[in-house]
Amino acid sequence: MPSAPVPRPGYGKLKRTLDIFGAGIGLILLLPLMLAISVAIKATSRGPVIFRQERHGLNGDVFTIFKFRSMYTHLGDGTGVCQTVCGDPRITRVGSFLRKSNFDELPQLLNVLKGDMSLVGPRPHVPGMLAAGMAYEDFDARYMSRHQVRPGITGLAQVSGCRGETTNPVSARKRLEYDLEYLEKQSLALDLKIIAQTVSREFFHGNGY
Repeated sequence: MPSAPVPRPGYGKLKRTLDIFGAGIGLILLLPLMLAISVAIKATSRGPVIFRQERHGLNGDVFTIFKFRSMYTHLGDGTGVCQTVCGDPRITRVGSFLRKSNFDELPQLLNVLKGDMSLVGPRPHVPGMLAAGMAYEDFDARYMSRHQVRPGITGLAQVSGCRGETTNPVSARKRLEYDLEYLEKQSLALDLKIIAQTVSREFFHGNGY
């Protein structure tokens, strides 16, 4: 695995401080919204409010990610290998709204506080993630390099429009290119820019599914 470029001295501590401060403030401010979402999920479909799934984190280590459940429990894929598609019948009515607005990702603020994730970084993938029908690491030998930093709630690929399925080889490679670009350019200024773009583009003009 190629070594990631060394960021400026002190960046790691500043980034972690931003993560703790941002996640803590976010949980406080968003608590009423998160409680309302929890009630809506529980009232409209059977199953737990929080969905847990294993994902690859820093150095490829596996951790448990938290999300608001957006699928019917009996139809969901716990492995995450079966990717969500547009019009996916597994998604509940509340889940459709959560995915479109990206509110389903809000519990990951807890992952950030735990140190499993960062506010900004490559999105964490499930073990066995597929790209164009094959294991991502076989699809592109550079894939494992993206695990040299903590995964993020949002990232350069997401604010650049690379979201959704990775069944198309062009889009799968483009997403990876953005992840590797983030490793090359990572800085506190870039992190703040990505956070601002995420709030603007995703929470208010979300296009997830």
